[in-house]
Amino acid sequence: MSLVRNFTTVGGATMLSRLLGFVRDVLLAAAVGTGPVADAFAVAFRLPNLFRRLFAEGAFNSAFIPLFGRAVEEEGEGGARQFAGEIGSALLFCLLVLTAIAQIFMPAVVWGLAPGFSAAPDKFDLTVLMARIAFPYLVFMSMLAFIAGILNTYQRFAAAALAPVMLNVVMSIVLGTVLLLRVEDNVTLGIILSAGVTVGGIVQLTVVVTDLKRLGFRIPVFRPRYTKSAKRLLVLGVPGIIAGGVTQLNIAVGTIIASLQDGANAMLYFADRLYQLPLGVIGIAIGVVLLPSLTRQLRSGEFDAYQRSLNRALEVSLVLTLPAAVALAVVPHEIVSVLFQRVRFDAAAVDGTSAALMAFSFGLPAFVLNKVFSPGYFAREDTKTPMKFAAVGMAVNVCLSIALFPVFKHVGIALATTIAGWVNTGLLIVVLWKRGHFVPDYKLLKRLVLVLIASLLMGLTIHFAALFLAPYLSDRWLIVRAASLAILVLTGIVTFMFFAQVSRGADLMGMLKALTRRNT
Repeated sequence: MSLVRNFTTVGGATMLSRLLGFVRDVLLAAAVGTGPVADAFAVAFRLPNLFRRLFAEGAFNSAFIPLFGRAVEEEGEGGARQFAGEIGSALLFCLLVLTAIAQIFMPAVVWGLAPGFSAAPDKFDLTVLMARIAFPYLVFMSMLAFIAGILNTYQRFAAAALAPVMLNVVMSIVLGTVLLLRVEDNVTLGIILSAGVTVGGIVQLTVVVTDLKRLGFRIPVFRPRYTKSAKRLLVLGVPGIIAGGVTQLNIAVGTIIASLQDGANAMLYFADRLYQLPLGVIGIAIGVVLLPSLTRQLRSGEFDAYQRSLNRALEVSLVLTLPAAVALAVVPHEIVSVLFQRVRFDAAAVDGTSAALMAFSFGLPAFVLNKVFSPGYFAREDTKTPMKFAAVGMAVNVCLSIALFPVFKHVGIALATTIAGWVNTGLLIVVLWKRGHFVPDYKLLKRLVLVLIASLLMGLTIHFAALFLAPYLSDRWLIVRAASLAILVLTGIVTFMFFAQVSRGADLMGMLKALTRRNT
């Protein structure tokens, strides 16, 4: 299947997941607002979610897929099963040990991630309790990533992409029940939310296990051992986890600093959820699909096909990302107020969240491009170079977060994350280009400039559209506000498509045709 069609398979499933995630977050905002339970949930969920992003959304697979793909090609299915069994047993053993250690030392872990909470003992204790209940989610998500790597190698993307939908379904049911029963006790509310996360993880893992059975691929069970395969994965995996998860590690740094400001972690959480929609749909989809394709092309010596795939991924990602970034920067307040402002989520929370969202929006293209260019290294089993660049980005993020927080509070943390993302991505692009592993042509560069112009024109259009719709976007009836936001979004989509197609910055019709065309 073509890259564009595979992108659409993963991206479409991710879009469904993110939309249901909005339903979840709307209910979460209504249930907890930006108060102590919201802060505690943001940190407690951040712990396993950090590992979910590191493992389930690319970093583990960046090391596992090339090695597993080599086993499939060189040793056949028998060798591939042997490799999968050795890695799976070792991975599960390490996860169980890590979970046990985390449960014992959870107070220290929470203090390390949110030291500011120690000034409020009740919030600190609640965060520890919630983190202990939610942390097993890490085990289920990491094993999901492992199985998804096998499925992706065999060009089966749908199940792994649809699995996150189940977390949002479970959490939406839990939060809907909480609101219906009017649960207000902080401890009870925290326990229910954390348990929902863990149950959601079990359901997600079940989805990919079921698809693996349909594939007919049986993973043998071995005693955990430090085999040659495990050693090779460890050598590639540790740098890959650091490099592939730089955005999440940067956010973790922000979580630590934000704990010094009441409500900051909650506002950053909701802003993060909004810009993660395009990042998840575009960046993660491209990263998941691109790595197996690049690995297969390099193994076969198809270097021209490799360049076409990388250039095509860059074009598709920016055609979808630039207009999204501009829209989030131009109308963040309208988006946040319509989606979240109700019950415990007040006007002050809207202002704080929308300011953080605007800061994050400028980094969205960098975060997506990181997903495009990292596979260019991982496909060659080079995880050390991206790790070094990630370290540079981390240093920039920490320094800027510390410098900007006293002046801009939580918005300074979002700005630091954005700048660090651009530094990291810039290094990835320059070095890949200097090595001759990325060769953009004139046609591609011209199209990207035209796409940027089309995005800016779209931003100007929705700015004036938002002014016209302002009375309706602040109407007392939610249905009126939601309809107005939908009109604003539709206006942006139609406007961008018009400018992009007329300027020939993007062959949107060609992309649509590619969805139904098969190639080798």
